[in-house]
Amino acid sequence: MALLIFFICHWYISLFFQSFFHHRYAAHNMYSMSKTWEKIFHVCCFLAQGSSYISASSYAMMHRLHHAHTDKEGDPHSPQFSANVFMLIWRTRNYYHKVYKDNSFVESKYKKDLPEWEAFDKIVHNWVFRLIWGLIYLLIYTQLVTVWWMYLFLPLTFAMGALQGSVVNWWAHRFGYENFKLNNTSKNILPLDLFFVGESYHNNHHKYPGRPNNAIKWFEFDLTFQMARLMQWLHILRINYAV
Repeated sequence: MALLIFFICHWYISLFFQSFFHHRYAAHNMYSMSKTWEKIFHVCCFLAQGSSYISASSYAMMHRLHHAHTDKEGDPHSPQFSANVFMLIWRTRNYYHKVYKDNSFVESKYKKDLPEWEAFDKIVHNWVFRLIWGLIYLLIYTQLVTVWWMYLFLPLTFAMGALQGSVVNWWAHRFGYENFKLNNTSKNILPLDLFFVGESYHNNHHKYPGRPNNAIKWFEFDLTFQMARLMQWLHILRINYAV
């Protein structure tokens, strides 16, 4: 039970920061915040994602390319070019590292208004810290595991961020319902998004990529947007109400 609680907490915390900071703030500029808060959220993403931490600016460039070339050859993470979700994870991983190590092939229009913190990424975005996080996770598991098969969840913990992004991108272009007919395969995975903090409304998002609230229908609920509203009330950020 204790390991399940840890895994669930890690799932939601990691997913929230990827949704809130990497996706909505870095890639789509849905919010405005001070450089101080931007750095605080950089650190929060690192602590939440751990061994699967990725650069927010590199993620943003890659995701902007996804919107510009959805389901076409230039799309970095469309399931149209992968036979299964594991191949999609590998393809996305290779494309991400290509962007992170040398983004010269990315057009300048996809590099505007990125949350850059190169000094921080140089320190934490490497295999040394990934190994440290791996050892931390292993130590946690040794304290919480009660039967051997629970260790099967350990690789999922190591790759939490990559797993979450790929699962959403795989499912949301293959299974679900559509509120809007678009020239791509984007779909909403779940009518009530209890598992992906609002990221499962992918069809809605592709219709209105700058809209801070992914929920459209009365029964849809976007937890990340509601958390952003709370942070706006606390004067942490300002939501840019673009549609």
